Amino acid sequence: MNPIQVLDAETIDRIAAGEVVERPSSVVKELVENAIDAGADSVTVEIKDGGIGFIRVTDNGAGIPRDQLRTAFLRHATSKIRGAEDLSGIASLGFRGEALSSICAVAMVEVITKTADALTGTHLVMEGPRETAFEEVGAPTGTTFLIRNLFFNTPARRKFLKSPTTEAGYIVDLMEHMALSRPDISFKFQVGSQTRFYTSGNGELREVIYRIYGRDMIQNLVPFSLETEAFQIDGYLGTPAIVRSNRNFEVYFLGGRYIRSNLLGRAIEEGYREYLMQHKFPLCVLHMKLKDISRVDVNVHPSKMEVRFMDGPGIFDAVSAGIRERLRNREMIPSVGLDEKQPSHREIQLLQEMSHQGKPVGGGNQRQSGFTKEKPQIAPEPFEVNRARQYRVMEETRYQADRGQTQDFHQGELFEEKVLTPEKRVYFRLIGQVFDTYWLIEYEDRMLVVDQHAAHEKVKYERFMKQYHEKSLITQNLLPPVIVSLTGQEETAYREYAAVFAELGFEVEPFGGSEYALRSVPVDLYGCQEKELFLAVLDELLEGGIRGDLTVVREKIASMSCKAAVKGNNRLSTQEAQRLIDELLTLDNPYNCPHGRPTIISVSKYEMEKKFKR
Repeated sequence: MNPIQVLDAETIDRIAAGEVVERPSSVVKELVENAIDAGADSVTVEIKDGGIGFIRVTDNGAGIPRDQLRTAFLRHATSKIRGAEDLSGIASLGFRGEALSSICAVAMVEVITKTADALTGTHLVMEGPRETAFEEVGAPTGTTFLIRNLFFNTPARRKFLKSPTTEAGYIVDLMEHMALSRPDISFKFQVGSQTRFYTSGNGELREVIYRIYGRDMIQNLVPFSLETEAFQIDGYLGTPAIVRSNRNFEVYFLGGRYIRSNLLGRAIEEGYREYLMQHKFPLCVLHMKLKDISRVDVNVHPSKMEVRFMDGPGIFDAVSAGIRERLRNREMIPSVGLDEKQPSHREIQLLQEMSHQGKPVGGGNQRQSGFTKEKPQIAPEPFEVNRARQYRVMEETRYQADRGQTQDFHQGELFEEKVLTPEKRVYFRLIGQVFDTYWLIEYEDRMLVVDQHAAHEKVKYERFMKQYHEKSLITQNLLPPVIVSLTGQEETAYREYAAVFAELGFEVEPFGGSEYALRSVPVDLYGCQEKELFLAVLDELLEGGIRGDLTVVREKIASMSCKAAVKGNNRLSTQEAQRLIDELLTLDNPYNCPHGRPTIISVSKYEMEKKFKR
């Protein structure tokens, strides 16, 4: 075998870089986190060619002293911790001391930095591990990094990068999370010559959400706050009207750091469970702070995105219960508009006034720093007559208009009165039914439309679950009994979960061989293809097993309730509809069926009058 030898420093750095610098977004992440840790309140990020060819990160933070600049590029050199004992209480975003050395190992790096007490700044140029310039320059306080030609000396790594467009997409996602993590910092993000977003740094999370997700989002936000003995969470929950088809919009931060956590993700979705359709996921932006930071481990992976909580079950229960309670205390009837909102006369007027006055858009003290090899960029005039800048101005005026329209609601929404309550029932006037499916109710200045199938499904589900938890299910005998043949695997599963079936209201007896007699079922599910329902529950148990929260059983009960509920096109009498609405109003969540579909929607008198030009 070959002799064992210690690798040289350059080889070690290239190997280590593979863990820290996976792609251009990794570089941006490390540099922006360093800027935040340096106390910057303004950060500008510019990329070209998806960050493969060019990255510039400029901040107005504390800067790096001239005599410490070279040390900053050594492996495991950091100002964030002093020893192993500090790892149990990490409060900064960075702490490993690997970022600069790893970036420098695989890219051409320039840095200009200056501290507040220094008269001049320092310019350092590195090509891989080799220093090519170290000189005194004039510069403002703060630090500017310029990264060129990423992976120029590791062609195998560069070959496996995606297209520049795809790599740019990763950086866009990263910068959105950075902006959401620190509303008190002004972020400007440019892709080529296009400004993707520009936040003011005024500390208002709603404004950052508006800049990133758009005007529809800000009108569907529910403020959320939860405090326990162990942690505090603040942020916003999106209403079920803006659910998504993936989990990308479940955004949560721990101590200002964007993290991924199966624990928090499952807790959020459990809190939303009553309001979401299958395979739909909520949108939320939540900031979490632990009162004892030693009870979380952030030193799991170099990316610092994976964390481990010491009290996982307690956090899960508190978060899911808190979200569920907050949504239940909010009026959740979707309001249906009859047309798309167009820019109002006031918005157009504001646009004209701002364009005339040259009022700047956004905020924050932005500055540009150049290098000897890169021509400094001049900030464009914000109101030159072109489509891109006009769009930015319109977005600013719309934000101000939307903020004014929602301000009163935002301040007073904790005191809003819910419509679907037994007390408000006396003010409902049942008008009639359309399409043998939807019941129309007049209430004050709006018309409520109830889906009889979704409403009946919800009522049956809640009634069933209440009886299930109280162990008071009423069963209906089947005459004659239904004979079910089970495979060996199904028979084994049934014997294991026989007690569960009994609790669900299924009375099952051996009938000889591999056959079983189904003698009774829950009364609410009588006449609903009992054999198929029994086998469906068995299949679910066989596949998923019984979990502590009985999720499998609950989901199957929801399916049972759907099959047993009155269908659309089945005409109900007025008295039957009245009883259905009365029972619906007694529920904690009368707004959504067990699958998350709305049971009721609202159309305002104002929307109708607009259509009739009144």
